[in-house]
Amino acid sequence: MSAWRGFADESARYLAASALALTIDIGAYSGLIRLAGVNYLVAAPAGFTLGLVAIYLLSVRWVFRQRRLKNQRAEFVLFIVLSLVGMALNQLMIYVGVQIFGLAYELAKIPSAAVVFCFNFASRKLLLFTHFR
Repeated sequence: MSAWRGFADESARYLAASALALTIDIGAYSGLIRLAGVNYLVAAPAGFTLGLVAIYLLSVRWVFRQRRLKNQRAEFVLFIVLSLVGMALNQLMIYVGVQIFGLAYELAKIPSAAVVFCFNFASRKLLLFTHFR
């Protein structure tokens, strides 16, 4: 399989896995806000964390064929560190969307999800799931 074909296959699988993780994230986020009365800045990291667990499990079991680190604990720690950067981007973009642009909580999540998706895929692929010879 060509390098481009492998990248395209992983990208497609990551998109599908991310869609599932995002569904979990947004479901928890919206449910906590609308049903439980939780503040949106508290609900966002809670939903993000549930989505994170889903995307990690899917990433290591289905999305990526190569793994850079042999130590799974180290891999998971780095995955979490990268995810924390993604969560910070998520928080900032949601805050700006709600407070500056006056968007509904769910609408503020849409551009955030797109930016965080790109960051997460690129950083995880480069730092965790690319084997260098």
